[in-house]
Order: sequence, then C-alpha cells, then structure tokens
Amino acid sequence: MVFILITTFFIALMGLAFHRTHLLSALLCLEAMMLTIFIGMAMWPNNLTPSMLMAPLIMLTLSACEAAMGLSLMIATARSHGNDNLKALHLLRC
Repeated sequence: MVFILITTFFIALMGLAFHRTHLLSALLCLEAMMLTIFIGMAMWPNNLTPSMLMAPLIMLTLSACEAAMGLSLMIATARSHGNDNLKALHLLRC
C-alpha cells in the first residue's frame, strides 16, 4: 500500500512538473498530491498520538481552501485574459 501511495504522489508531482500550460491541470495535480497525503495520513492512525488524530482533517480542510483559492484565481484570469494559461499569471503582478 505504501508503494501505491508513493507512486501516486510522484505521478502527480511529475504531472505538475511537465504539464505547466494550463492552470486547471496544475490545480488537478496539486489536488491529487494533497489527496494522496491525506489518504496516507488517514491509513496509519496507530502511528499518530491522540493529539495528532485531527491532523488528517486539518490537512483536508487546508486542501479545500487551497482548491478554492486556486479556482478563484483561475476564474479571475479567465475573465480578464480569456484563457487559463499559466503564462497569463505573470501579467497579474503589480
């Protein structure tokens, strides 16, 4: 099971590294990485102390916030530039 989780994480990482044209594909790869980490943390509760049992839930909450911020950034660039290319994000700098 550990091998599958590590493989899934690195496939998502390679997808993030190689598919850098559209923001939506980058967000999907980031979400796959976060979901893999969440599954890994939730599968081994014996390794966690009682104070760390909420860590997977907190990480999942932060992942949802990251997805919401990424989607709002994608909507802002799509409205202003008409596409979701990552090169358009360089134009948002002040």
